[in-house]
Amino acid sequence: MWKRIHAVVRAESRVKLGKHKHPTAGSMDSQSVKTTAVSGEQHGFDAGKNIKGRKRHILVDTLGFLMVVIVISASIQDRDGAKMLLKNLDGSAKKLRRIWVDGGYRGVLLEWVKLNFSFMLEVVLRSDDQKGFVVLPRRWVVERTFAWLSNHRRMSKDYERFCQTSETFIYVAMTRLMLRRLVPF
Repeated sequence: MWKRIHAVVRAESRVKLGKHKHPTAGSMDSQSVKTTAVSGEQHGFDAGKNIKGRKRHILVDTLGFLMVVIVISASIQDRDGAKMLLKNLDGSAKKLRRIWVDGGYRGVLLEWVKLNFSFMLEVVLRSDDQKGFVVLPRRWVVERTFAWLSNHRRMSKDYERFCQTSETFIYVAMTRLMLRRLVPF
């Protein structure tokens, strides 16, 4: 139910900003978050980030509005999580042609997407010459969405027992953000 409400609000928000209700491009990434002591499903350890918890994989449009989210164990590789995420795409992604991703999604995933979908993944890498933090073109949008989510106290950690509940709360948080833009107080 929340996913459908979110889709309607996202379409209205895009139209209000002068865009078509169905995006043609997006950006995908994952975020590892700690879990609490509450027992639940799918906890794991992300060795790359040194975090015990879960991963949130999200696909956002060019405005940073959430298209789809999946919450899984942190021990699952980004490429495998991306496959699970892309299998959950619905009709709102029917015009999607390009998704920008980071270097963690290279390899067999690019070929798998080519064979199974009408869009392509484009890897955006940081230049070897650059030192320290660098804003990458197109990739900053998904990072900004993670920042928007972190503004909600409930998103600081994964407090939920079930992954599906975590996904629902992410849809609720993004719906709230878009509603505040549609109807400012």
